[in-house]
Order: sequence, then C-alpha cells, then structure tokens
Amino acid sequence: MIDIDQVQVGYEDTIIIDKLSVSIPKNKITTIIGPNGCGKSTLLKGIARILKPKTGGIYLDGKRISQTSTQEIAKKMAILPQSAEAPSGLTVRDLVTYGRFPHQPRFGKLKKVDIEAIDWALESTGLTDLEKRPLEALSGGQRQRVWIAMALAQDTEVVILDEPTTYLDMSHQLDILELLEKLNREQNKTVVMVLHDLNHASRFSHHLIAMRDGELITQGSPHEVMAEENLRKVFHIQPMLTVCPFSDKPICLSYANVVEKSVIS
Repeated sequence: MIDIDQVQVGYEDTIIIDKLSVSIPKNKITTIIGPNGCGKSTLLKGIARILKPKTGGIYLDGKRISQTSTQEIAKKMAILPQSAEAPSGLTVRDLVTYGRFPHQPRFGKLKKVDIEAIDWALESTGLTDLEKRPLEALSGGQRQRVWIAMALAQDTEVVILDEPTTYLDMSHQLDILELLEKLNREQNKTVVMVLHDLNHASRFSHHLIAMRDGELITQGSPHEVMAEENLRKVFHIQPMLTVCPFSDKPICLSYANVVEKSVIS
C-alpha cells in the first residue's frame, strides 16, 4: 500500500535516511523499531509528508504523495504525531470533530455522515460518556484515546502513529495497542507506528521494519525479525528470547549489552 523508493530524508544539511527502500503492507499493523536516533520518526515524518524527501519517492496506492493534494492525502491518511497538542478549552467531542475537516467544503457545516463518523469514533474508543468533558480534565491515556478517535473520525485507510504509548503506564499502553489491534481486525485499517518497546511491537504487529543509523537492517514478520542475530545488529544486545503466551510471537525476556572489544596491538 505504501512504497518507499530510494528516499533520502533529513533536516537542512543533515541526512538521516539515505536511499532507503521498503514497502508497508495493506490492512496490516506495521511497526518501525530501532535504537534512538536511527531514523524511525524521520521515516514516519516522510511518509506523513511532514518532511519532504530530498531524493526518491514515497507512494500511496501507486500515487506519489508529493504530487497529491493535502486534502486528498488527509482523506486517505490520518496522522498522530509524537507530542500532539490541542488548543485549550476544547471538549473531547470538539477535538474529535476536527477529524472531519478534510471532508468539509470551505466554511461547510457538518452533515449527517460527519456526525455519524464522530459518534462512531467516540464509541469505538470508549469515549461516548466523556464527550463533553474538557481535554484538560482527562488522564494521559484518555487524552491519547481522544487523538486516536479524531484520527478515526477522519475515516482514512491508513493511521500513522509516532510512539502512541509514550508516557503511559503499562495498563494504558495495552489499552491503546489493543484498540489499534481491534481497529485493524474489525475495520481493516492499515496501521503504521513507531514503538520503543520490542515486546509490544512483536505482540501487536504483523510486520516489523528494523532500522539502525538510517538504514534498513531487516523487515518481515515478528518471527522473522525478532531473531537473535537481527537484534544484535539493530540494538547491539545479546537477547534472551522466548514466546509470548498471549500472542505466540517471540519476545525478549532479558538481554545484555554487546561490548565490542578493540584489538590492542
């Protein structure tokens, strides 16, 4: 569904990703993993058109996204950035309503289909009872669900999330990931996200993309990527792997740093 072809992405004169090619499958959950600074979020920003590739191309359903209008992209792709912020004074429903803006004509009013989409997004994320509550009165996990609800109200095929579980406790992390899993299973949403937690990435994903130093190290199913040799290359660790009892996918039970010994002549 999303094809990245020989892209070079960076900030001003600093190149973070150089000539990377990778494909993201349709109707699956894909998670990008790798150490800090490896280019995970940079790649996601390139896909989301927040950063324009210096060279190469990114294609959505065969169309180059740089040559597609912003409104058309917004109808196909919803984006939840790492540190999403909303204007003060908004209620839950106010923010979720923003998701319908790509479908509105200029200065247009909400139609029945828009209201139905907003109601569905609130119900799907368990926020119907909170829709009149100010965002400032919500917990971190609840606020994250509101942002996801806004993305759902946008009614796109693709949902892109940059570290959606950051700053959340263990229970709320599972709430968010189980919600994304449910949306993929029941609505066939293509989910693309960055996660730091390897075990969450393996448990909740169909496809993993592993990066280091701006390069693709490997990609494939969790069973293919979560292998000892791959994790050594990506994270410079010696992992102890086992099987998750909830998903039957590989997880890292514990690990040790790999110390590269220099040869002293």
